[in-house]
Amino acid sequence: MPERLEPTNEGIRRAAAYLAEGQLVAFPTETVYGLGADATNSLAIRRVYEAKGRPSHNPLIVHVPDAEAARRWAAQWPRGAELLAAHFWPGPLTLVVPAADGLAPAALANGTTVGLRAPDHPVALALLRASGLPLAAPSANASGTLSPVCAEHVLSSLGDSLAAVLDGGRCRVGIESTVVDCTGDVPRILRPGIIGRDAIERVLGLDVPQPEINAGRRVRPLLSPGLMDRHYAPRIPLRVVSREQLAEAPTTARRVFLAEGTVNPRETDHVLPADSVEFAGQLYAVLWELQDSGAAEIWMEKLPASEEWAALRDRLRRASTPP
Repeated sequence: MPERLEPTNEGIRRAAAYLAEGQLVAFPTETVYGLGADATNSLAIRRVYEAKGRPSHNPLIVHVPDAEAARRWAAQWPRGAELLAAHFWPGPLTLVVPAADGLAPAALANGTTVGLRAPDHPVALALLRASGLPLAAPSANASGTLSPVCAEHVLSSLGDSLAAVLDGGRCRVGIESTVVDCTGDVPRILRPGIIGRDAIERVLGLDVPQPEINAGRRVRPLLSPGLMDRHYAPRIPLRVVSREQLAEAPTTARRVFLAEGTVNPRETDHVLPADSVEFAGQLYAVLWELQDSGAAEIWMEKLPASEEWAALRDRLRRASTPP
């Protein structure tokens, strides 16, 4: 079994030593747990793809402690990236820029761009500084399945394929970062996240295009993670339906309602907050619980159509896409 490390100075030192050896170490960020590897080490990156069963055309996000470190791994650092990093980093925002030499080609899916992020988590930042490495860190789970938001989820999903997991408790944000492509004249959102389009537009002072729903079907290699049709999916089927349709769910299903007012409440029902940020912080933890509950499927109430819920609608749409 992987070594389970406490987020102490000694635990972080041991985790950094494993990474320097080319081993895999799962660590917490504010979004989800990442499967960390030295992004300059081709063997370590191969281990990431093998552990996750990840398609080779799907690139990895590279984590750095700050914008200064990010510029080291960027062949160009566009003005859009400069503005967004200054405003949102450290935080749940990934910036896609032209890649500099030195990163393992497989981490870029053999492309020419890299997604860079400075995470807003003290354990992640301490590990990045202790290792001195750019860390490729996709979500620490099997490809396409639910992202992990605690150490137990990592161990359940990946088992013996990593050297250690650095246990930093439950992730605060709970869904993956917003990804913005800064390589063109106008930045564009590739994957929505908690940092929404309105906030990005305010910082840039210009209109940003809506994410393309089916972008992952046309471009190889992908510019960003999170573009596959099916992603973030529990092991049992997930259906997204109206509140009225939830009343028709069979007793073998587990129902998830948005806020109060369930239809003929059952003891097995879950109710999630009607605030999008609070909902995001609880979503994956609830889905992990329900997929292991013995239920046949999960029925979840359809989310509001407003912009603040865009990232969560994206996650549930991909999670409910049939295999």
